[in-house]
Amino acid sequence: MIITQTIEIDQPIDAVWEFFGDLAQVAPCIPGANLTNVMPDGSYTGDVIISAGPVKLEFAGEARITSSDPVRHISVIDAKGADKKGRGNANAMLTTTLVSSGGGTRATIALELQISGAAAQYGRGLINDITAVLVNQTAQSVQARVRAISLGLDPNSVAGAKAASGLAIGLSAFSRAALRVFNRFFTPYKPELRR
Repeated sequence: MIITQTIEIDQPIDAVWEFFGDLAQVAPCIPGANLTNVMPDGSYTGDVIISAGPVKLEFAGEARITSSDPVRHISVIDAKGADKKGRGNANAMLTTTLVSSGGGTRATIALELQISGAAAQYGRGLINDITAVLVNQTAQSVQARVRAISLGLDPNSVAGAKAASGLAIGLSAFSRAALRVFNRFFTPYKPELRR
């Protein structure tokens, strides 16, 4: 499942495109992501901690920009890693599409997260809820960092590398799950009419 979030950034498209072309700037926008080394081929190694209440997964792996179309302003970051405790693997694809919007830029950020192995035991619903929260927090952090750069400020001082705590992710994911259960049991059933 792909979770998408669209945000408006009050900066010209060329400045936003330059930001998304720099993986070292994008990674700190993702809660729990930490790049540790740049490789000769331009990829990065690092780790990601996904913490949602009692669920805590720590992945080590690599990330790279696999596609960059400066004409259509579409970039794709591919990341993959293995759980540090050997419980499974994770693959993530972050696709960003930029469109000029007035004097600013409309950025559509889509994240597809797949977790396999024992780490996937937490269920697709929880993983999807966590993904949705991560995309929302990533979008907010992108806005803050791009604005900081445009003002000549250190983006890390405005929007730190850890955009949210595990507790915040856990509470948001839990509220999404609770709403889904509530709707399933308490929303009146409306059968489709056949013609």
